[in-house]
Amino acid sequence: MDRPSAPPPDPDESDRERWERETAPVDDGPDFGSGPAYSPSAGYAEGAGFSESADYAHETRTRPRGAYTATDISEEELAGLQVDASGLPLGPRRVLPLEDEPTPLVSRYLFPTERYRGEWKRHWIHLSTPLIVIVLATFVLGYLSGFLFRQEATGMTTVAILIWVGIFGWVAWKVGDWYFDRFILTNKRVMVVSGIITRRVAMMPLLRVTDMKYEQSPLGRALNYGTFVLESAGQEQALREIKHLPNPNELYLRVVEEMYEPQAVEARLGKDADEARADDGA
Repeated sequence: MDRPSAPPPDPDESDRERWERETAPVDDGPDFGSGPAYSPSAGYAEGAGFSESADYAHETRTRPRGAYTATDISEEELAGLQVDASGLPLGPRRVLPLEDEPTPLVSRYLFPTERYRGEWKRHWIHLSTPLIVIVLATFVLGYLSGFLFRQEATGMTTVAILIWVGIFGWVAWKVGDWYFDRFILTNKRVMVVSGIITRRVAMMPLLRVTDMKYEQSPLGRALNYGTFVLESAGQEQALREIKHLPNPNELYLRVVEEMYEPQAVEARLGKDADEARADDGA
């Protein structure tokens, strides 16, 4: 659509008046004037939102977008990330080496295709109650036996000695039960074998473990023992809580690695076996 043409010139208007009318300046009006809306002190001034002291300061604008800033890592933190020749971490999370073969006590409960990872006895704190009992019984009954003997109460002295012998036998039973009590880890399950006369074997497949945690009391942190709690899909299981296990952090790492990275465990153990054969050959 064509723009409308200018009005026709008035024939009575002189040439000079027509030229002055056509060349007269146009009034900008209030919207495009030099008023306060675009004054130097408005929103785009140096002291406004984009000033040097604002959120978009000079150092932020001058840095290229997407530039990487290196993170300072101390030598102690780097030591925890380094590994040795066998792939084990050199930091505080280093685990102890596993035994190559299970003991005869444990081997009878493993089937041929199962790969043995390790076995652990409970921490010696498990024997704290029997040891305290035998110490107290020795002092008390020893003093009582001596007192009764001086009073020439031979029968009562014999009874006190028999009581001490019974307590000693109970403590010896507890020590034997502690010795035969083992926590066992394989590539397929965890087991607890206990009992001297009546053997009890409790197990849980690693595939059924839905949650696992360990707890350490202040004394447990000082003496390095803890309690493991295993959950299995909300079902009743024979193996749920195992108390007084030594090195709980190491055991936790071993079980979790066996659950989530079994190939890494096999690779590390295979490498260790190859190095051992190479050493024997040398």
